[in-house]
Amino acid sequence: MSSQALSTVLFLLFVAATLGITFWASRQTKTAADYYAGGRSFSGVQNGLAIGGDYMSAASFLGIAGLIALYGYDGFLYSIGFLVAWLVALLLVAELMRNSGKFTMADVLAFRMSPRPVRTAAGVSTITVSIFYLLAQMVGAGALVGLLLGVTDPAAKAWTIVGVGVLMIVYVVVGGMKGTTWVQIVKAVLLMGGATLITLLVLGKYGFNLSGLMGEAAAQSSNPTTYTAGGGRYATEAQGLAGKLDLISLGLALVLGTAGLPHILIRFYTVPTAKDARKSVLWGIGIIGTFYLLTLVLGFGAAALVGSKTIAAQDAAGNTAAPQLAQAVGEAIFGEVGGTILLAIIAAVAFATILAVVAGLTLASSSSFSHDLYAHVFKRGNATEKEEVLVARISAFVIGAVSIGLGILAQGQNVAFLVALAFAVAASGNLPAILYSLFWKNFNTAGAVSAIYGGLVSALVLVIFSPVVSGKPTSLFPDANFAWFPLSNPGLLSIPIGFLAGWLGTKLSKEYNAAKYAEIEVRSLTGVGAEKAVEH
Repeated sequence: MSSQALSTVLFLLFVAATLGITFWASRQTKTAADYYAGGRSFSGVQNGLAIGGDYMSAASFLGIAGLIALYGYDGFLYSIGFLVAWLVALLLVAELMRNSGKFTMADVLAFRMSPRPVRTAAGVSTITVSIFYLLAQMVGAGALVGLLLGVTDPAAKAWTIVGVGVLMIVYVVVGGMKGTTWVQIVKAVLLMGGATLITLLVLGKYGFNLSGLMGEAAAQSSNPTTYTAGGGRYATEAQGLAGKLDLISLGLALVLGTAGLPHILIRFYTVPTAKDARKSVLWGIGIIGTFYLLTLVLGFGAAALVGSKTIAAQDAAGNTAAPQLAQAVGEAIFGEVGGTILLAIIAAVAFATILAVVAGLTLASSSSFSHDLYAHVFKRGNATEKEEVLVARISAFVIGAVSIGLGILAQGQNVAFLVALAFAVAASGNLPAILYSLFWKNFNTAGAVSAIYGGLVSALVLVIFSPVVSGKPTSLFPDANFAWFPLSNPGLLSIPIGFLAGWLGTKLSKEYNAAKYAEIEVRSLTGVGAEKAVEH
């Protein structure tokens, strides 16, 4: 059996199993709390696994392994950033969000402010960040199928993106949060198992000598000097000051972005107590930290055994490095059949990764549309639970269709890089509003709206006029050039703009509700009244 046939069979088995889980979960989904928050019935350990499943995306598995394989040290910076970001989420956000909200990020913001403008801003921001993040997963799916089926035709990759999009819509529409969470738990176990297996095989091949592996990886790379010392992708001599600033910008976006990601924030509402919220983040950090250490071996292993040129020939952005490594190490140890089987397993796991993450993202954005925009802005809080859930399901279709279309356009970009843009938008718009709301007693409606729109618009404008969109061979529009902003990641400018806009908006407005702040402070620290969280 060829690797294509075997990985297709394994992938179809995963899809059949997860669809079974989804339909089982749909029978348990009776109320809005079931649909949005899984009935708050998951334990800290289960939610920790699901957080790992939600967070370890195609960017982590395919993108970072590819960047390390192609650029060495500069690629590992993504692993560090993605992991350190969890400390911000754990120390500043997880427990307080769980105690203060109900279903979405906007519940926390709207509690002590005028709800309609704040919910509108939070809904727009949530949907924008989710679509950026969805883009990356779709591009990963296209690259994977190209490798598996030996397809280089963009049209064939586009059909794959359509298929992944349809599946994610089914998961969300049918299963809600319960189905999505179980899919993420299954995927986290599969991904950790697959990554650990390949890591052990690679280390075994080099006698568990990490320096030997790194030496071979550097020797096989396109630039051995910068591979282990840095400066191959960021802060290169040719880039000058702009390259150094871009590196700082990327670091800021990665470290501050996680605490503002909507699909991560809603995970804190699926547990019954604040203690479980803390426990789930600790479990999540343990799983995610281990995984990012494994990506180091996966990336160096791919460079050593496959070679940077071979990886770039298959996918210029390096998104196929991990599956190519699985095939190479399998063939080196077990012969051709072993290579075929390992490639099939890792490709199926990567597909599972993409499906689980896109389901979580679609759920976050459709929940925000129905709960924040439809129920509280359009219907002014007069929508029934049944109507809310119906609108959430309809919006999942629309958001799915938009992400499919954009995913087809963005083929050829590195998925870790695309996710870094989503992190920048989340850190610029969502994080200032969340932190100010939880910790600044004078914060008000004008401040919240200014922080979200200021950060969001500045991040989007800077991305549009950056080398990501035009001016380079790797840009979305390589033939055009309207890039006046020199950095690829906008975080360095847009994150301070978000915080500054929130401060300025607050100072220019006289609105202040001391009683509401006192109540949210008690609630966020103790959890009292969290179950009956804001209804207006």
